[in-house]
Amino acid sequence: MVIELYTSQGCSSCPPADALLNKLALDENVIALALHVDYWDYIGWKDSFANPAFTARQKGYAEAAGRRSIYTPQMIIDGTHDVVGNRAKDVTAIVAREAGIETPVSIRLARSGDALSIALSSDAPVGPVDIHVVRYRAGDTVSVERGENAGRDLDYSHIVTDWDVVARWDGDSPLTTEVPVSGDLPIVVLAQEPDYGPILSAARLK
Repeated sequence: MVIELYTSQGCSSCPPADALLNKLALDENVIALALHVDYWDYIGWKDSFANPAFTARQKGYAEAAGRRSIYTPQMIIDGTHDVVGNRAKDVTAIVAREAGIETPVSIRLARSGDALSIALSSDAPVGPVDIHVVRYRAGDTVSVERGENAGRDLDYSHIVTDWDVVARWDGDSPLTTEVPVSGDLPIVVLAQEPDYGPILSAARLK
């Protein structure tokens, strides 16, 4: 299960969602990814983890769902479920429903030095699938000096640093591809239907 949290250091509603994401990530079956957006930077505090590409990804989900606006904190679960990220009861209800659902795609990862091998297969055709490679930092603490969270020391976890689409798979014949990687940050590989569709499977190398 993949949980994307769209969050910001400049959002006073976000710290409970950040803490909830860290709690959910204690489950080994959960891949938690915190994507910091930049559209709250104007109110006085520039988010040190924000990336315009993460804002663009959140906008892509909104457009795919026919929504005109985006917000924080937002959790998107497996690319299909949209929920306010600080509403713990709603989030945990969705997580409980999704737990144990078998994925239609198998992903196998192997790393040798600066090369990552990705092998994908499926028992039945699943249609076109985009292959995403994501890197994240385990955690950090930020002392916020301005904005809505001024004066607070905020703890963050699973901070996404890089997100790249590296291949498109036809979803039929098995695929093995190799991509360059560097550094020792955890690696997540997602198989997601194009245009912000469902995430069919995910795997991680810590």
